[in-house]
Amino acid sequence: MRMIKRAAGAAALVFLGAGVATVLAQSNTSETYRQLNLFGDVFERVRAEYVEQVTDEQLIESAINGMLTSLDPHSSYLNRKNFQDMQVQTRGEFGGLGIEVTMENGAIKVVSPIDDTPAFRAGMQPGDFITHLNGEAVSGLSLNEAVDKMRGPAGSEIKVTVRRGEAGEPIEMAITRAVIKVQSVRFRTEGDIGYVRITSFNEQTQTGLEKAITTIQQEKGAALKGFVLDLRNNPGGLLDQAVSVSDTFLDKGEIVSTRGRKSEEGTRFNAKPGDMAKGLPVVVLINGGSASASEIVAGALQDHKRAIIMGTQSFGKGSVQTIIPLPGHGAMRLTTARYYTPSGRSIQQLGITPDLEVHQAKVEDIDQAARRRESDLRGALRNDTVSGTKPAPATTQPPAPNGDAPAEPGNGAAVNDNKPPFDYQLSRAVDLLRGIALYQARSTGN
Repeated sequence: MRMIKRAAGAAALVFLGAGVATVLAQSNTSETYRQLNLFGDVFERVRAEYVEQVTDEQLIESAINGMLTSLDPHSSYLNRKNFQDMQVQTRGEFGGLGIEVTMENGAIKVVSPIDDTPAFRAGMQPGDFITHLNGEAVSGLSLNEAVDKMRGPAGSEIKVTVRRGEAGEPIEMAITRAVIKVQSVRFRTEGDIGYVRITSFNEQTQTGLEKAITTIQQEKGAALKGFVLDLRNNPGGLLDQAVSVSDTFLDKGEIVSTRGRKSEEGTRFNAKPGDMAKGLPVVVLINGGSASASEIVAGALQDHKRAIIMGTQSFGKGSVQTIIPLPGHGAMRLTTARYYTPSGRSIQQLGITPDLEVHQAKVEDIDQAARRRESDLRGALRNDTVSGTKPAPATTQPPAPNGDAPAEPGNGAAVNDNKPPFDYQLSRAVDLLRGIALYQARSTGN
């Protein structure tokens, strides 16, 4: 999750010369000077004696990035180009492969591919570890360095090698880069259920969500029984958008709170009156690729009992990163706070536990033609409650072995390759919402 702030007041500046450091900061103890002098000595020695010539800019940027990345996996230095790329990304358009990655134990791990991007179409999955780019190992690269190598002109190809699972064989994918235009909200109806998928939280998300809900309500009217909010494989994004999305379904109460190093710097975000879904039941789908802003939304709706959370354990990123521009250079992404759900839970490393744990499953259609029914049996009694019912014609298949029950087909399972992949988790969510609607209708006597 990224919340962009501008640095206010004078920033702490460090000027390094030949073993000399001048510090403009609140703390200027002798120990600080000693440590900075040590850094200056190392810096000067590298400049003078390293086997290859390295620019001062390279050394300083690497030193800054090393300082920040040593803090946690999400703090880092953004040079001018990366900072510009990040700004474009939060607006909903950027260039590259279309994956969200993180650093885990020195390896580049895929948090999730973005829908309808080159990486998604190539078959990259959450949890994949990227091991090589164009045949070169990524081990030893920083997260920013690896991301920079994956970016390039639209239409250019890159070979990405991934490892899937503990002992999985390497998988090489040839992926053509593209300009990634993120449509962060997609929607449709599943019969009498509204389905809304949010793929990321950028500046367009809240506008897209409002359009989705309004369109579904106009299309279905009083027949609408509820909403599925799909946050699976959503890696997060902007904090203010996560707050807005949560507020869309809440009428009051706290959405999320952040707590920084100093207790007085904590912030609370509260819902405003008005539930755009008008109290209809909501099911939120999450999985291991749901991170950060996705977990804020799921946690808020879960704590307020406004939605049923379904799926599998989420990613577990419970920290806030502030983007602090560095005039004349780039910016620093610094972890400045942890966030907490309305009940005070921190999801850091733990994630959101679903109310109903449902794993994705492969469901295959059974060829009904291969199964026989009672009406297929020779001499079956007719149904005496329906007038005009005639005995069904005898089947050409042999009778069941014992004469009174149909035999199980030997190979009745078949997959219709012309149908879109069956989404078991979504099917369970839709069934649950219809069940809730039926229960409510019976309870009220309607």
